[in-house]
Amino acid sequence: MFRNRMPRYDILSEEAMATLDRGWRRLMSEIGVEFMDQRALDLFAAAGQRVEDHTVFLDPDFVLEQVAKAPREFDVQARNPEHSIHIGGDAMAFGAVYGPPFVREGAVRRDATMDDFRNFTRLAQSFAALDSAGGVICEPNDAPLDSRHLDMVYALQTLTDKVYMGNVVSGVNAADTIRMTEILFGSREAIEQTPATISLINCNSPLRWDDRMLEAQFEYSSANQAVVLTPFLLMGAMSPVTVPAALVQQITEALSGIALSQLIRPGSPVVFGSFLSNIDMQSGSPTFGTPESGVGLLCTGQIARHFGLPFRTGGGLTSSQVPDAQAGYEALMTMLPTFLAGANWVMHSAGWLEGGLVAGYEKFIVDVEILQMLQHEFTPLEIDEDSLAFGAHEEVGHGGHFLGAMHTMERFRTCFYRPMLSSSENYERWMRGGGQDTAARAERIWRERLETFEPPPLDDAVREELEEYVVRRRAELGD
Repeated sequence: MFRNRMPRYDILSEEAMATLDRGWRRLMSEIGVEFMDQRALDLFAAAGQRVEDHTVFLDPDFVLEQVAKAPREFDVQARNPEHSIHIGGDAMAFGAVYGPPFVREGAVRRDATMDDFRNFTRLAQSFAALDSAGGVICEPNDAPLDSRHLDMVYALQTLTDKVYMGNVVSGVNAADTIRMTEILFGSREAIEQTPATISLINCNSPLRWDDRMLEAQFEYSSANQAVVLTPFLLMGAMSPVTVPAALVQQITEALSGIALSQLIRPGSPVVFGSFLSNIDMQSGSPTFGTPESGVGLLCTGQIARHFGLPFRTGGGLTSSQVPDAQAGYEALMTMLPTFLAGANWVMHSAGWLEGGLVAGYEKFIVDVEILQMLQHEFTPLEIDEDSLAFGAHEEVGHGGHFLGAMHTMERFRTCFYRPMLSSSENYERWMRGGGQDTAARAERIWRERLETFEPPPLDDAVREELEEYVVRRRAELGD
């Protein structure tokens, strides 16, 4: 987990914040939000909110009362306590890509498999810059649909000892995740006392929470597990084309989902979610790493802090089909404002390609390099007498060099960030090494990581109980 103690980059004036405040209050109370689950409608009605069919017309002051019940900060425990994370404040935690049905391995783009899922899980475990493998790192299309979540959660629990995300495809899948988490951590009480999962609940923008997401939300919030309530906004498609309108819609959707979690279980942990970008107005295709998404990201951080909530946004997003220069600069265009905003939970930090349709092995390594460099860059500079190195000037004098100075010799191994992927070789040496570009070097790195991977230790009795649960539930689900 990274502590970003650098000042936050706020770009909204008090007047702008007041205008946004008027906007979301009007949208929430006059247009309303759809909830496609009767339990949600009943909770809102019992709390005095106007419900018509599936639409809830929310009193903004009521929503703020519910939001105030949510914790400003909370912990999520990992089975290895050294990998537990803090959500909120100056803490930033990073998870890998989430959701792609396809995988890119070198020049080959293909359906993702369960072996790919396990491989990406191993890669996430092997890099300290990542705090979590995530949840649906890729969609294993060779596994039965009704029971693949069991194998995915089992892989996350056994191949990593880091925090993992819960499955949200249905309430049944969420309940299975919770039960397997109880087995891993010993009891329901243990995970209710300190959450052990953090799960993504996406809004079906504009202004609708669908039944499957709500089923999962009820399961996780009832068990006091963290949920990330996330509007999915591509400006021009799921929201109006202007950034202010998208921000107003984002606030309305996120706060309405957070209010529901507090009605389900007051004080349950939530994260103000944001996934905000735009479409190409010529083709209609989603675009990522755009200036507009960066501006929206910075605004989101300021808005979440205004409401006293931890927030999720950012990632190594790109529209590129391959791990090329476009993939690199678009990923940085998203990750840099992610750090400037101080996002608390960052999904898609490694592996995202082709607008999220593809999990890329080489892109995973490129993104980890970007992440490591930014973590280094945003670590506050320590300035003291030792770092001022006055003695080195005394030793070297005028017109000399510091290569052999004692101050240099004592620090040369650790004084600068050492990239794992970048090449600074001269041309002749680079050619002798095969003249490999970034993608080729990245391929070598991920293959070496998998070859040397050793899973973290896990108690045999716990592993056996998890395996028995997976086998039994798979049979019960008909697979």
